[in-house]
Amino acid sequence: MAWKGRLWSMMLEKRKQSRLHFTLVDPDRTSPRDVEKIARIARDAGSDFILVGGSLGVSPESTDAVIEAVKKYGIPVVIFPGALNNVSRKADAALFLNIINSDDPYYHGIAQVQGALIVLSHNLEPIPTCYVIVGYGGTAGFIVRARPIPYEKPDLIAAHSLACGMMGSKIIYLEAGSGAPKPVPPEAITMSKKLLEIAGIEALVIVGGGVRSVEAAKAVAEAGADGLVTGTIVEENPEILADIVRAFKGG
Repeated sequence: MAWKGRLWSMMLEKRKQSRLHFTLVDPDRTSPRDVEKIARIARDAGSDFILVGGSLGVSPESTDAVIEAVKKYGIPVVIFPGALNNVSRKADAALFLNIINSDDPYYHGIAQVQGALIVLSHNLEPIPTCYVIVGYGGTAGFIVRARPIPYEKPDLIAAHSLACGMMGSKIIYLEAGSGAPKPVPPEAITMSKKLLEIAGIEALVIVGGGVRSVEAAKAVAEAGADGLVTGTIVEENPEILADIVRAFKGG
């Protein structure tokens, strides 16, 4: 199939050169006109990929419109699905999610079964991703009925990451939630990477939520994260994105 391996291979190649940055755009909160501005700033800042998705109020039409706006700037677009109606054939790939600490059985089987046929019919590249919701959790945590792992339990966060890797996830996404008061603890990132290394598992650990400053981005990088997802701050103050990307990538 045409979608096999393209963006995942690109991520691995880019990771050999530097850490990865993902700019997250929520179609429910951002108009296509605003998205064009964000996409241009993201491209110029050195962001590698645009994630498109949201947990509430996202329609197929708004998703398509946002992706079309992003595509004008030549940045790869990956669906970060909050629901099945968030999957668009206009994207390049989709994070195929397992929400490991959701208490709702729907997110551990039926959602994936329903989504698989949509991803296939849309000719999207699926990237197996384990989603670990931490601390604050935000809207996503509430909607998926997650049991967020407390910030002060980095060992438990790391154990979830290890389980994700053992189940075959290519990306392990540690998420504090949109608008979180603080990011995922650096200790949890370091411990996650260490356990995966001990187990001989190759997976990218990416982190999102609560990173609003250069200092926070540096802390995530120093902890060993392979990728950083920046969302809310891009909507509120996109001009700071270049500084955050530079701090995270070490430039």
